[in-house]
Amino acid sequence: VQLQASGGGLVQAGGSLRLSCATSGRTFSRYYMGWFLQAPGKEREFVAALNWSSGTTYYADSVKGRFTISRDNAKNTVYLQMNSLKPEDTAVYYCAARPSSFYFSTASKDYNSWGRGTQVTVSS
Repeated sequence: VQLQASGGGLVQAGGSLRLSCATSGRTFSRYYMGWFLQAPGKEREFVAALNWSSGTTYYADSVKGRFTISRDNAKNTVYLQMNSLKPEDTAVYYCAARPSSFYFSTASKDYNSWGRGTQVTVSS
């Protein structure tokens, strides 16, 4: 299972970014695809996830109404559209996968496939 995250960058507060997570190696219709962030000196935390098969989405309270997770089946890619960005959103963002045969989880330890992170910096 291979994941490749991209799309990070520097943006002013109130701006937008779209992160992409390209997938390969497995049939991702049987996975939860998640986005996590990790700020300096802090633990990795859940941002959003999507059940690839059903399309059900999940969000952390801190991003509800601002971030949207979606997928493109033809491109085997998951996206995280981030709007109304705040300085506290600054972190390295990672995409991850967890088989959907298991229960849904927001814990990073429960995801067994990870891509390299992409840096998001929001200036005030």
